[in-house]
Amino acid sequence: MLKPLENTGLLNAIAQNDERAFRAVFDQYHQQLAAFVFSITRSRELTEEIIQDVFLKIWEERNSLPELKSFTAYLFIVTRNHTLNAIRKISQVRKKQEAVNRHLIQTEEEEIPVENYYALLDNAVDQLPMQQKRVFLLRQQGLKNADIAYQMNISVHSVKKYQQWALQAIARLIKTGAFLLISIFF
Repeated sequence: MLKPLENTGLLNAIAQNDERAFRAVFDQYHQQLAAFVFSITRSRELTEEIIQDVFLKIWEERNSLPELKSFTAYLFIVTRNHTLNAIRKISQVRKKQEAVNRHLIQTEEEEIPVENYYALLDNAVDQLPMQQKRVFLLRQQGLKNADIAYQMNISVHSVKKYQQWALQAIARLIKTGAFLLISIFF
């Protein structure tokens, strides 16, 4: 369980933009929060993303920290909410990927050559807006969201959004393209 923050002076210092005080709070809670999140997600990468998001929110909301009655309770609630939101987003992405896979399987049953799938995918990726295309291709290379955000000089949240939009557009374009291919064959 999280140990309580004993020095509320740290919260006042953080509210006054003291980065050393923020670092002290980060150091005090990071391991405990990471263990909690990891016990739910079972993913080191996702755990680190969530913890970064949590502490980013703490920093962004630093002016309200001195008003908190229980910083530990606040920190736990923020961490829980970020973890649940991350799990929901992963679930949504998986559902979309499964829908794309189901569509591809249906299309396979209609005997469209595999080469055409790759052509459809390449065509769909080529039609993406530049930022979505770049995020999608970097993810395909195995880069993590934080690395992509750093490389593109955008937020991790933006990376996630671009990836989500790219997957939606690709699924829609592949579905349309597969339909056109089927029409041509028949």
